[in-house]
Amino acid sequence: MRLSGDFMVICDERILEYLSDHETGTPKQMADSGLVRFSRSYITQRAKVLLDHGLVRHLGNGVYTLTDGGQQYLDGDLDAAELEPDNGE
Repeated sequence: MRLSGDFMVICDERILEYLSDHETGTPKQMADSGLVRFSRSYITQRAKVLLDHGLVRHLGNGVYTLTDGGQQYLDGDLDAAELEPDNGE
């Protein structure tokens, strides 16, 4: 069972699942795939929140990848409610 944080919404789950399946992705690729059924701009906004909480990493040029913490969350091994935002990045 996944333990989400108060900061999380359903789009976040889809982003993390997409990155787990595809290794990397841009918000445009995610939106165009039909697997993350939200607008590119909303996916971009949510990816930044996930980045601030250490669940994804930004590789540059809008490309994101899952962190170990993101995979642990998907596996049910990380309680996202315990994550604090890192606004320093």
